[in-house]
Parts: sequence; C-alpha cells; structure tokens
Amino acid sequence: MARTTPQPRPGRYEIDTGVAELAPDTISGGWLLTINGAHSSHIHPDDPTALDFEYLRQMSAVIDDRYPATQRLRVLHLGGAACALARHLDHRYPDARQVAVEIDAELARLVREWFDLPRAPKLRIRVGDAREVVTSLQPRTRDVVVRDAFAGDRTPRHLTTREFTEAVREVLEPGGLYLANCGDSRDLAGARAEAATIGSVFSHLMLIADAAMFKGRRTGNIVIAASDAPLDASATLVRTLLSDPLPAQVLSGAKARDFARGPALSDDPA
Repeated sequence: MARTTPQPRPGRYEIDTGVAELAPDTISGGWLLTINGAHSSHIHPDDPTALDFEYLRQMSAVIDDRYPATQRLRVLHLGGAACALARHLDHRYPDARQVAVEIDAELARLVREWFDLPRAPKLRIRVGDAREVVTSLQPRTRDVVVRDAFAGDRTPRHLTTREFTEAVREVLEPGGLYLANCGDSRDLAGARAEAATIGSVFSHLMLIADAAMFKGRRTGNIVIAASDAPLDASATLVRTLLSDPLPAQVLSGAKARDFARGPALSDDPA
C-alpha cells in the first residue's frame, strides 16, 4: 500500500488533554504546534535537520559529541508532541531505533497525519504516561533517554523525583545518557532542585543554557545532562554551543555541582 503524503492543516484541534493549535511559522518557516497555549514543537517538513527550539539544538549537540553517526542508538523520548528531535536524530543516526512516549492519543494520531515522521521500527509512538512506561521497560535497553514532557510550562512533578530518576537510570545501558529539559523562572529554584535530584542518582552532571538564563535574568530552559560515565565539556561541544544563534554555556564538574544546590525531590510517602 502506498504511503499517504502527510498534509499539515492549520487550525485548532480538540485533543485528549485540551486544545492543540497548528500554525505556519511565517518568520522561520515550518509549522508551530501549540498545546493549551504553550509552544510545544516546531517542524520544518522539508528539513529534518532543522531544530527551531534552542534546547533541542543543545540536546542534539550533546548526543552528537558523545556518539558517532554509525552508532545504532536506542533512544527513549519521554514526551512526544511532534517528535522534532526524534525526526532529527533519525536523519543523523540512520540505524537508530526510537520510541516516543506521548500521553495524548489524539495528538499522537494527528502528528502522524501531519508530518513525515519515521515509521516503526525506526520510530514508534507509544501512548501512555511516561513514568509508567519507564518502569515497565527492561533494564539496560536504552542508550539515551530524553525527558521533554510538560503540562503547561512545567514538567509534571512525578517525572522530576529521585525515584523516577532512579527508574530512568535502570533502563539505561551503563554509561548511558539522560537529557532532561527543565523549564524554570528567573529564581532558578526548580532547576537547582532538579539538578540536585538528578545529580544524586548519576555520577556525572552537566548543565547547558544561555548566560542570561544561568544569571537568572529570564524565564526559559536549562538542559540537564547526566550519566555514570564522565561528561566533559569538550572543545567541540563548547564551539558548537557558542556558535549557535543563541550562544549557550556549559557547566560541568564542580560548577555543575555548585549549581545543584538544595535537597533532591522525592515522592511523597505512600
């Protein structure tokens, strides 16, 4: 059976978790997906390498710095939306096998209809709660776990705790990579707590954001990278991040641990 050409259609759509809006981006091109008023994904249909959101470019830079293009990466995305990063990685790592976990079944159906996403087994979209999926997986079956799940402008709390982070570590291969997108306000209290939580589980920690974000001058995103293998800010990674349209800084080693002040986030007692 011939594969139907995806057809993005602008408009507002009722989904299981609220309202999704798809609109053409007249500035940078492509399509912008908004969920319940929050920017969620950006897709360039003709260019899978393009990533409009800076935190996705930062995540991609960390993965590229760590893994050669010949690696048969096994990637778990917690939070699917339009699967922009998964689509990008499929182009960068042709032998990759990826799963995107999306809690909203109707949204998952729509993005398959709208965009030219890789098909299974290259990319499977699994409908479900990210934590429930993580705890159901076999240990040591993923090289990279990406957490990019939001309810509004914050990550659901049950995906930020020490217990959840331990479950993520369990599904990673030894030395595997965990990347978490942390959205926070200017006081950085949430990012510090998340960094402390993730740093209490993994041996090595690295943080990436632009200088204004680290200095508490704006609301935005900090990428938290963690592994039980060393995470070094290589010269190549630093150059890539500094040459980005929104130049970013890297905190690793003692600087990352100094940022990660405060108690780790834990679940409430049962």
